[in-house]
Amino acid sequence: MTLPPGAAAQALAAPVSSVDMSPWYLVLVLLVGAERLAELVVARRNTRWALARGGRVSGRGHYPFMVVLHTGLLAGCLLETALADRPFVPALGWPMVALVAAAQALRWWCITSLGRQWNTEVIVVPGLPLVRRGPYRLGWLRHPNYVAVAVEGAALPLVHGAFVTAVVFTVLNAGLMVVRVRCEEAALAAVAGEAPA
Repeated sequence: MTLPPGAAAQALAAPVSSVDMSPWYLVLVLLVGAERLAELVVARRNTRWALARGGRVSGRGHYPFMVVLHTGLLAGCLLETALADRPFVPALGWPMVALVAAAQALRWWCITSLGRQWNTEVIVVPGLPLVRRGPYRLGWLRHPNYVAVAVEGAALPLVHGAFVTAVVFTVLNAGLMVVRVRCEEAALAAVAGEAPA
């Protein structure tokens, strides 16, 4: 069988979206959303535990923005993919799926390592030592959970080519993390009776 002239070139130039991942991408984003809800259940339980032991809450001003940003990430992934007709490009999509999985693994390693001291809000219980197990053994990586958030926030949209969502989330999250890390460090220093660095 002979191909018409130019058919091979057309086939090579065709979009790389030969694998329609939209239904699977929807499932992936919904699974990440379900994971976020599981985090909130753990956080609520840990909040009760911390407050019962004199925990001090800091940074309530930035917390609603964080909730909106993370909700917007999930919505943006689906809306941009659908409305802008973003294709699934296997060479980009599959590595991004691997990064999302790695970020989830790191996140839950952080959650289980911190135990009752992990929370979505900044709550410090006076008298409790800093956690030095799991990823927190690495002195040069003080906030590994936020590394997981940053990686997932960039990778999840890029699984299906939603690069605008990836860029917007990354920029806004970077600004939020500056505020959040300063808040955490100040809260820890205040409880320890030290001046913030």
